[in-house]
Amino acid sequence: MRVVITGGAGFLGQRLARQLLERGSLIGRDGTPTAIERLVLLDRAAAPGLSDPRLSVIEGDIADPALLAHAIDARTDAVFHLAAVVSGQAEADFDLGMRVNVEASRLLLEACRTTARRPRVIFTSSVAVYGGELPPLVRDDTALRPRSSYGAQKAMAELLLGDYSRKGFVDGRVLRLPTISVRPGRPNQAASSFASGIIREPLNGEEAICPVPLDTRLWLLSPRSAVAALIAGHELDGTALGDNLAVNLPGLSVTVAEMIAALTRVAGSEIAARIRHAPDATITRIVGGWPAAWDTARAERLGFTGDASFDAVIRAHREDLATSVG
Repeated sequence: MRVVITGGAGFLGQRLARQLLERGSLIGRDGTPTAIERLVLLDRAAAPGLSDPRLSVIEGDIADPALLAHAIDARTDAVFHLAAVVSGQAEADFDLGMRVNVEASRLLLEACRTTARRPRVIFTSSVAVYGGELPPLVRDDTALRPRSSYGAQKAMAELLLGDYSRKGFVDGRVLRLPTISVRPGRPNQAASSFASGIIREPLNGEEAICPVPLDTRLWLLSPRSAVAALIAGHELDGTALGDNLAVNLPGLSVTVAEMIAALTRVAGSEIAARIRHAPDATITRIVGGWPAAWDTARAERLGFTGDASFDAVIRAHREDLATSVG
């Protein structure tokens, strides 16, 4: 089996790659576990610290058709499409967001189509596809009314994948990820970056900025659970999805105040005191338009699971950090 991960150098792409290499197999075309013979990581730069004879690294512009044709060929069985311009950056640079989030996704699907192999494509979408007035509980089939360029671009890519799947060019699955927390590394340009920063930076002995009100409610998923969901999305029998390829993954509905309280319980009040509040109207507007309460009964019936508590998410982050340092 040949597997491709776009955004393979990103934190989620690297974690997924390590997990796939450790597993060694995925469900193949015949419905049985099939050995992963080649894992292709496609990104602008190589992922650091990954080394395995099954790995191939392709560096370049994901919106380059020639690069995609090189990465996705007649031997490709599965594509995890993680590459994207994040929310804040997509809002600030409309052209870049359209080029990477929409046009590159179309080109990727075209590359899959030309193989005539019908590869399985797992696309990571976002809660940002929703917006405006929403029902008390958002369902998988709730109408998409994004209130940001990023959300609109993710919705467009979802529709493209749906049509390519309907035509039989690919076997598509859309996983709408909650905000991932706690992300390792440094802050990025995502509007939701603070959802990791207010935990990660204080644990690192640094000050963190909280740009939204304490009663802002978020829908969160840990990196561990996100990777598990990506693999579960691949293993899922596509017929179970029916005519709706999109699944809102289970997450934790928590306010910023509840996140800080969890940090206090896990790490102590001195750590939590490193968070400083500095309102940012743009971030508050973007994040405030995202839903925070979900009906995940369908996802759970399909076998997806979330995190037990935000306290557990913080503990898992500390464990992963200690492992990486060690």
